[in-house]
Formats: sequence, structure tokens, C-alpha cells
Amino acid sequence: NQRFADLFNAVLFQGQEVLKPDSLEEQDTEVSGIIEMKDYKETLSRTRDVVKKMADGVEFVIFAAENQQHIHYAMPLRNMLYDSMGYLKECQELARKHRAAGEKLSGDEFLSGLKKEDRLHPIISLTIYYGETGWDGPCCLKDMIFDIPPQIRAVFPDYPMHLLEVRDSGKYFFRNPDVQTVFEISREAMAGHFDVIQEKYRDIPIRSELLTVIGTMISSRELRAMGENKDVDNMCTAIERLKQENLEKGKIEGMEKGRIEGMEKGRIEGMEKGKILLVKNMLLNGLSADEVKKYAQVTDREIQKARELS
Repeated sequence: NQRFADLFNAVLFQGQEVLKPDSLEEQDTEVSGIIEMKDYKETLSRTRDVVKKMADGVEFVIFAAENQQHIHYAMPLRNMLYDSMGYLKECQELARKHRAAGEKLSGDEFLSGLKKEDRLHPIISLTIYYGETGWDGPCCLKDMIFDIPPQIRAVFPDYPMHLLEVRDSGKYFFRNPDVQTVFEISREAMAGHFDVIQEKYRDIPIRSELLTVIGTMISSRELRAMGENKDVDNMCTAIERLKQENLEKGKIEGMEKGRIEGMEKGRIEGMEKGKILLVKNMLLNGLSADEVKKYAQVTDREIQKARELS
């Protein structure tokens, strides 16, 4: 709860302690609801990554975190759908509650199943992006819409997305040392600043659970394994293993690139050789150089190569 609260406070509330750890409770991550119209009915079900409920007097506010390793070009719409399903779920629960209690609803209230005084609890979502490249996807619903005239854009109902990019997390101040450690090490590792990490965290012990999170954020199997196996004394050991892993990864990527380039070179050379053999056969069958150039679309140099071919 302390980490969750600090994350939201730093990103959404400029460090103010709006979320308090002792007021947070676990919330069901499944959101589902039935969309029903005159001739249409569908049940939707989705699962969110992390959901907490913050007590606010007798009511509460719901905060949800979505972890994203890859850029999702419909993320604002996805968040809007998740939030809407949360609201739909609460609406349907209220309607069922009223029916079960046998409460009498007015004609207008009967349409929705909600009473005039019913109110929903707010849902606030935060997307945490830890991909290899900067986020170039939409940050609000307007970003997903075709260009529209300014007059229409001004009245278009937008849906902004709260986004935290790990690569750009240096602008936030996290009070919780665990949160600060995870984001700082992940950010510097993504930038390749291993010496900076070693210098700052050389003598600072790091818990295995944090190393697992860092390994997940920077896509390091080695760090994840160290964290899961509790095989870590300090960040120096972890960084050395990470360097070695990146070196091996670079070798493999280089070999794969060389293999692909070699295949492409071989393919081009094979096509060239086949073309020269075709020209040679055309010449052997009595066609003149001008005729070969016309029908095979070749140059004088290629014709000369074909004549020299033994």
C-alpha cells in the first residue's frame, strides 16, 4: 500500500499525500457487466492489473494501475472501456440491490434501475509504460480521432490518459525508497548508464523482490532469476550480470543480423547469376546482343559477363 500510494501521489498529485497507505484496501481486479439494449445483449469481462480502494469518509475512490510493456495504440480507449465497465458494474449492483430490497422506484428511476440520489464512486487509472522505446501512442481519445474542425473538436468529449513512462520518470519525486530505487535503476539501466547505478548503489543492499520488478521492467531474465532465487548481495553483482547478459544479447542479435544480411546477399547474387545464365542461353540460341538487351532488359556489361562465362 505504501508503494502504491507513493506512486499515485508522485505522478498525479505532484507529491502531495492525497492517497494514504492506511486507507487503501485491495479491490477485485475483475470488471464485468452486461450491455443490454432493445435487440442486443452482451456480457463483457476484463481483468485489471492492480486495483485499490481508498476510503474517503463513508465513501471511497478507486485507483487502478495498468502495466504496459509495449505501446498500445488504443490505450486511451482501453482505459475508458475498463473505467466504464467499472461504472457499469456498480450501476448494475445498485439496481440489483434496489430490486432485492423491494424498493419502489419512480417511472424515471425505473428506466435505469437507479434512484435519483444514487451516486457512483470515481475510478482513476494510471498506465505504467516500461517499453524499450519512448511512448509515441495516443495520450487521450482526441489523439485517436481523425482531424476534425476546431468547432467540433472543442465540443468533442475527450478522455485523457494518465501515463507514467519509466524512461521519463526522473521528473517525479518518489518518497518511498523502494519505489524510488525501482524507477531510478530501471531508468538508468534502460539508458545504459550502468556506471551510474554502480556508483550510487554499490554499497546499498537491494531486496530480491525489487530486483524481480526491475528485471521485469528492463526485460532482463538474469535479474528476474536473481530476484526470484534471492541470489543477490548488492547491485554491483546484479549490474555485472546484467552487463554480461546485454553482451550476450548483443552477440546473438549481431549474429542474427549477419545471418539475415548473408541470406539477402546470397539471394541477390543467385538472382544475378541466374540472369547471366539466361543471357548466355539466349546468345547460344542465336539471338543478337540487341535482341537480348531488348527481351531480357540487360546491359552491355551483363552481356559481356555472359560471353565470358565458361
